[in-house]
Amino acid sequence: GNEYVLNGFVYVLNGATLNIEAGTVVKAKPGVDANTSALIVTAGGKINANGSASAPIIFTAEEDDVADPEDLPLFRRGLWGGVVILGKAVLNTTVDAAGNAATPKYEVFEGLPDTQVNGQFVHRFGGSDDNDNSGVFRYVSIRHAGVVFQPNKELNGLSLGGVGRGTTVEHVETYAAADDGFEFFGGTVNTKYLVSAFNDDDGFDADQGYRGKNQFWFLIQEPGKKDNGGELNGEPN
Repeated sequence: GNEYVLNGFVYVLNGATLNIEAGTVVKAKPGVDANTSALIVTAGGKINANGSASAPIIFTAEEDDVADPEDLPLFRRGLWGGVVILGKAVLNTTVDAAGNAATPKYEVFEGLPDTQVNGQFVHRFGGSDDNDNSGVFRYVSIRHAGVVFQPNKELNGLSLGGVGRGTTVEHVETYAAADDGFEFFGGTVNTKYLVSAFNDDDGFDADQGYRGKNQFWFLIQEPGKKDNGGELNGEPN
């Protein structure tokens, strides 16, 4: 039943675990470009967000009254950044030149600088461990998120960069995001029961050699802003 406010970019660093109890509401302060609010689970960090059908975990905008289903317009998007989970699974190729030449390959999350926090490059993802475990993300609702930094570089509802198959992603919805509902940047994470509803771009987007297994995906898009139901590419673009 607790409510928290996400202010700016909040990182779960390498070796740390963020526990979010079922029924928790996380409200994010607004902002544009890289000055928005977002939760970023870095490579080597873990999230334990284990909600339930009766007590989901909700990430939404600060102005959203979750008790009032009519307080925000149906397609109100881009009010905050989104949730990003980064891991150490394999990428087939990267946009970052240094990362593409490295062994193993790494990427810097699109549109963000190669920032260090406590000596860790917090926007990097990718590696050699396809079984990497970034934690549990179950019964989670992500609402009114998504920020576009520049063309084809954005925060989605849920962004999964190099996430390994040791991670659990089940029963997650993204609603009214200003870009993709879900985007997979390489990696091997498996998913079940994902809902992408009324998002701006693609329902589901995969790049950079994503090799996960998925069941029970549902998407619905409005007649106006949308691109593809699924956009599945081997290369970054």
